[in-house]
Amino acid sequence: MGARRASKSKSEGGDGDRRIGRRALLVGGAAAAVGTAVLARDELGRVWWRVPGVEKPRKEGEVDYTGAKWVAAASANWRRADRPDDYGVDMVVIHVTQGSFASAVKVFQDPGHGAAAHYIVRKDGHVTQMIRELDVAYHAGNRSYNERSVGIEHEGFVDRPEGFTDEMYEASARLTARICARYDIPVDREHIIGHVEVPGTDHTDPGEHWDWDRYMKLVRQASTASA
Repeated sequence: MGARRASKSKSEGGDGDRRIGRRALLVGGAAAAVGTAVLARDELGRVWWRVPGVEKPRKEGEVDYTGAKWVAAASANWRRADRPDDYGVDMVVIHVTQGSFASAVKVFQDPGHGAAAHYIVRKDGHVTQMIRELDVAYHAGNRSYNERSVGIEHEGFVDRPEGFTDEMYEASARLTARICARYDIPVDREHIIGHVEVPGTDHTDPGEHWDWDRYMKLVRQASTASA
């Protein structure tokens, strides 16, 4: 979500995903004979799960972060993938909801919203996961950044620093440290960024009141503790 000039539209929330039909995938080279473009090898690898019978096994309600509560986002707000095998994950994007925790959950469950993040961190430090990390969440408004990142929303408003509680900072830092460890992401500001830093976005979150120095120190401490 995050602060911006107007509410996020469905087209901006999504990542402009290019759909490839199963028929085109299965006929392979024959597609060229009827005038369609030859599918690149990496593109085929990234849509392997669309072939009937090869979808990666998943358990309902399974989470990637211990202690997180699972609440599923609407399927229209994310894209099934096989990260990091099909898309490498090298970034964490920090968001602020510009609303309550409950309102963020509600809009992420709305298929008409067209956007959702992998996680939401509540003011009291509670962590909810709404999209699996292996899937591409429509959270950054940039297809490339969606594919390569994990998005974390934080309950609150960019202009109300009092809402960024100790519990929130600490819980989020532990979550980010775990994500970085899982994908071997460097713990620095080139790889842990705010939504405002995503190219092409008009969002301002997490805003000038988000204490990056404090946050990065907490992430480094959590990374060291879990090493």
